[in-house]
Amino acid sequence: MNLENIEAFVYIIHYGSFNKAAEVLYLSQPSVTARIQSLERELNCKLFNRLGKGVQITEEGKRFLPYAQQMLMTYQKGKLHINQKKSLPDELRIGGTVSVSNYTLPDILPQLKQKFPNTHFKLITGTTDEILNKVVNKEVDIGFVRNVNHPNLQSIAFYEDPIQLYVYEGHPFLAQSHVTIEEIAAWPLVFFECGALDWLRVHRIFGNLDQQPNIQFLTDNSETAKKLVIQKVGISFLPSLSVKEETQAGKLIPIHLSEAAGIALKTNIVSCHGKHLLVVDSILDMGKELTFRKAVI
Repeated sequence: MNLENIEAFVYIIHYGSFNKAAEVLYLSQPSVTARIQSLERELNCKLFNRLGKGVQITEEGKRFLPYAQQMLMTYQKGKLHINQKKSLPDELRIGGTVSVSNYTLPDILPQLKQKFPNTHFKLITGTTDEILNKVVNKEVDIGFVRNVNHPNLQSIAFYEDPIQLYVYEGHPFLAQSHVTIEEIAAWPLVFFECGALDWLRVHRIFGNLDQQPNIQFLTDNSETAKKLVIQKVGISFLPSLSVKEETQAGKLIPIHLSEAAGIALKTNIVSCHGKHLLVVDSILDMGKELTFRKAVI
């Protein structure tokens, strides 16, 4: 099947006439008509009805349209990726929040290097706002930030990191079949928060209590928070990726709370529109292999 015929078909529908499609494609109207006639012969059906100077798509044409659009998009995307691969930068600048730099990029970067061996990688760590500004100003090529959108950037949901309550080994809660919010609020808490909206949901867990939660330590660093819990000075709500090794070693144990279900740190990949698509798609594929739970926006 000739892709140029499919292109003419899609353009006619988009622009509403043979004449306009011919103009955009830099072709004569007879050439566009010939392409449609050729496509109709291949499909053995009529795609358009002529209505005076206008055209109307047939039912067969309507059924074929989504497939035609998909074929055209696949071709255009493949062409873009080939051209990008030819012009991959010698250095790719990747920005990320502290948690992404600590717990996500170490898994992703070796695979990126394997896939793009001639590219060097420069890593920049900052807050979500700092990384966003650097991507907008072209100081960073690809950024990993919280679940935000920016009018000048492409933003794609990458993964969700569930936030759960973690206690140290031997903690009394482990012997209980159910732990109440009142009991958690009364226990010494190490409170880690990074300014994301999801942490407001953690605060709201205690919103209906008469007593304030017993926060003994407040920190913006997850490494500090989890080490304090391991030292048994308190318990803490933490992102799961930050305690992956400690959980596997049995040093930290999650307490599952229905009140905390669905609370997660959401991370997006941001880049300038149409830029570095080959690398972004590769990272998204790696996210699936690393069993990250994809977010939907």
